[in-house]
Amino acid sequence: MGEFPVEQILRGAKYAIEHSEYLPTLHRMLECCTASLQGLGLPAPRDAYLEACNAASPKSAQPWSHPAVYLAGRDSDWFFLSSEPEQRTWPVFRERYQGYCAAVLRGEDLEIPAPAALEQQPGTPMTLEERQDALRALRASTGFE
Repeated sequence: MGEFPVEQILRGAKYAIEHSEYLPTLHRMLECCTASLQGLGLPAPRDAYLEACNAASPKSAQPWSHPAVYLAGRDSDWFFLSSEPEQRTWPVFRERYQGYCAAVLRGEDLEIPAPAALEQQPGTPMTLEERQDALRALRASTGFE
């Protein structure tokens, strides 16, 4: 139960009381903590992890099931998630995701930042003389003349 924040345990306990005839077992309580997330539109942690690992780039432009998934993936580092084995990435992602789930349970609104926009007014290309001057200046500044 230590893997769930307090808010989620309380929400899971409420869910268990409302949907069970008897006091829940520990296993049932864990199931209820996970099920309580779905009522807020949050996917289960494992589903969120798989969604984050399989997302295409640019990440902020993807259709995320919930902003918490994107934010947990971003905070876990996209390159880390895609290049390291699951046994290293899953615990990192799960910790970040649970932090965002706790924020949602506290009533915080999470938002995915808008993707960077392209320039509306692209600059004018340099002339041949300007490029040659820039190249000379670069060579001089690096000592490659």
